[in-house]
Amino acid sequence: MENPEVAVGSCSADDDENLCSYRRHLSISQEGLLEDQLRRKLKFFFMNPCEKFWARGRKPWKLGIQLLKIAMVTVQLVVFGLSNQMVVAFKEENTVAFKHLFLKGYMDRMDDTYAVYTQTDVYDQIFFAIDQYLQLPNISIGNHAYEKKGAEETALALCQQFYKRGIISPGNDTFDIDPEIVTDCLYIEPMIPIENTTVGKNNLNFTLDFHRLVMVQLKFNLKAINLQTVRHHELPDCYDFTLRIVFDNKAHSGRIKISLDNDIEIRECKDWHVSGSIQKNTHYMMIFDAFVILTCLASLILCTRSVVKGIQLQREFVSFFLYYYKKEVSFSDQMEFVNGWYIMIMVSDVLTIVGSTLKMEIQAKSLTSYDVCSILLGTSTMLVWLGVIRYLGFFQKYNLLILTLRAALPNVMRFCCCAAMIYLGYCFCGWIVLGPYHVKFRSLNMVSECLFSLINGDDMFATFAKMQQKSYLVWLFSRIYLYSFISLFIYMVLSLFIALITDTYETVKHYQQDGFPETELQRFISQCKDLPNSGRYRLEEESSASLFCCCNGCSEHM
Repeated sequence: MENPEVAVGSCSADDDENLCSYRRHLSISQEGLLEDQLRRKLKFFFMNPCEKFWARGRKPWKLGIQLLKIAMVTVQLVVFGLSNQMVVAFKEENTVAFKHLFLKGYMDRMDDTYAVYTQTDVYDQIFFAIDQYLQLPNISIGNHAYEKKGAEETALALCQQFYKRGIISPGNDTFDIDPEIVTDCLYIEPMIPIENTTVGKNNLNFTLDFHRLVMVQLKFNLKAINLQTVRHHELPDCYDFTLRIVFDNKAHSGRIKISLDNDIEIRECKDWHVSGSIQKNTHYMMIFDAFVILTCLASLILCTRSVVKGIQLQREFVSFFLYYYKKEVSFSDQMEFVNGWYIMIMVSDVLTIVGSTLKMEIQAKSLTSYDVCSILLGTSTMLVWLGVIRYLGFFQKYNLLILTLRAALPNVMRFCCCAAMIYLGYCFCGWIVLGPYHVKFRSLNMVSECLFSLINGDDMFATFAKMQQKSYLVWLFSRIYLYSFISLFIYMVLSLFIALITDTYETVKHYQQDGFPETELQRFISQCKDLPNSGRYRLEEESSASLFCCCNGCSEHM
């Protein structure tokens, strides 16, 4: 680029005050010097950590902190993951134990088929669950106990929901019904069971009108303590279980489905004492978490500082280019100053700080938000590992993936938007037509999961085979639907998607061999021929003022 002639003193009323001062007092030689300084400053800004070290002896603190952070955050995640696995395992095992305790004749993996078909079986199931509840301290091999409110133990609630009025005569094809739902509850206090005595219809005075019955629900609360964490040098948690045994008769089809739902809440134990070194181990882990927080805070400050410097340099370059070359800097060139990797690392740091704080509170038994903490720490660790790709991108042999993803992303997003319209159309069509006849199409979520599996070639035969043949028209439609979807998405959409990325990959590979097209920013920087070890960058380290500061300084001396 050639330096244009400068018209001294040519200021308009709309010009910026700094630019006006700049035009009045800078000579052409000073402008040339300032342009060289800006080129050198831009070249230094876009150097990799090794080149910055050669240029000014600046140690790569961010790189060192990122490597340290990867090790620390990964160790932290593994330790918390092992602890969280014990929590989840305790929840799941208790739920299975409750199903075997309170559901008569229950066997594993019977949740979808567990049902009763006679009135006697319904009463037997209800009274069996009540008997088991009353005898729980004597029969349970776990450390389960009734919930207490004050000195009294909470009662089991036996509630039935039924239509307010209903006279149904299927033989005459007549009915008279009031659809208003009425709820009637019976409360049973825990007591010491009498030997060889069981609860029945007579001593409970409980009857059901099956013609009007909508649902029967048994609800009760139990408590337990997870002692297995003691062996792993962690303080135990106290658990509150809210159990609901539901007898669902909404369909009135002659089949009452039975399910047991277990809502679990983790609480801090009120009074505890553990002998040994558990307290010391907890303190050591909290110190480690605090060190992780400090490391992430340092990383956050350094990355924020770099982002702010980039934005300041962007404004300086845009203003210089506008005055000196009478051009607007393109949006893509302006975005080169905003480092997306730093922003991702900053997000990771914030998530790690919040997640580590929650983890410390969980270890201190002040909070029990295991799920929230696991999401925060898991996401932050993923972003930390992704952030390392930035430093691999400085090497030409390792940055092919990054360049391909960045170049293909706009076209991929546009392609996915078009493909999503077709995909959603198939989802809605499959749900409304095949839903009543196929288990994989019962809800929109299940339809989406089934179709996505088909795109990846998973479970194709089972999807075809499980289609019910009760309606030949629907069965024929299902064949046309499935064959057309598989043909369209696997042979066309997926192939075009892969071809789109492959084409971008070949283009990037070609550019790596013959050189990438230069932008105006790159052409401007390329005129600076100073090498990182030339020493020119060290001379300007203390005097690298911004463009307008130089302008104001010049105006004061003239």
